[in-house]
Amino acid sequence: MMPSKPEAPELEQAPIPPKQANSANWQIVTTTFITIFLAEIGDKTQLTTLMIAAQSHEPWIVFTGAAIALVSTSLLGVIAGKWLAQNFSPRLLNTLAGLSFLILSISLLWEAVG
Repeated sequence: MMPSKPEAPELEQAPIPPKQANSANWQIVTTTFITIFLAEIGDKTQLTTLMIAAQSHEPWIVFTGAAIALVSTSLLGVIAGKWLAQNFSPRLLNTLAGLSFLILSISLLWEAVG
């Protein structure tokens, strides 16, 4: 009979003091804002919004529609991200993301060369 492996002890997280938690939350908000803001500048969504605003002559209505759309797509991303984090290990998610980018890169290179 083989000896069984001892089970790993459960790691308990120490409570984060409120001041540190608040600081960490603002760091996440800031990082998220900067990342999304820079990714969206000059992309096709912004150019489309620009064209709709120019054609409609109703910039605040276009802004409202675009803001609702961006918030909605962000909500879907957050919900999907939470589900993925609860059901898969970070290592697997990083591996799958890396493979996805590798496949996309090869595909784009193949398209550019061929």
